Amino acid sequence: MVQFPRPDLGTAIFAASILLGVAAASFAHDAPVSQPPPAEEAAFLSENDAAMNKMMTAMAVKPSGDIDRDFVSMMTPHHQGAIDMAVIELRYGKNEQLKRIAQEIIVDQMQEIDAMKLAIGDKVTASAPAPTQPAPAAHEHPMDMSGGMKK
Repeated sequence: MVQFPRPDLGTAIFAASILLGVAAASFAHDAPVSQPPPAEEAAFLSENDAAMNKMMTAMAVKPSGDIDRDFVSMMTPHHQGAIDMAVIELRYGKNEQLKRIAQEIIVDQMQEIDAMKLAIGDKVTASAPAPTQPAPAAHEHPMDMSGGMKK
């Protein structure tokens, strides 16, 4: 038998362990059952997880010996990941303020990718509609502002 320094200490420890056991059993019984997220949230989480995984994989670049080029090689997928996540927010988000911020993120990150590429002498990709806008139809000319007027 275990001897405790004071006779009442053993009783107190025994009583505390019983109370903790009862409390834990009560908590486990009352804990809500975890429900799967609604379909829209599940799709958001799945797409966001895919964007994060794509970004993290693409950021793992093999060093080239050129610190600046390596920086751009790592930062480009990081910025692209921000673009991808912002597009997902636009697709599923409800808060108009956050959706405007997401649109700004897309534009800003695209510009920063181009600025970094230019800084190391790489060509930038041709201007394209932001991923939140539909591409112009083949017969449309995005820069034609004549409104169809003939001279």
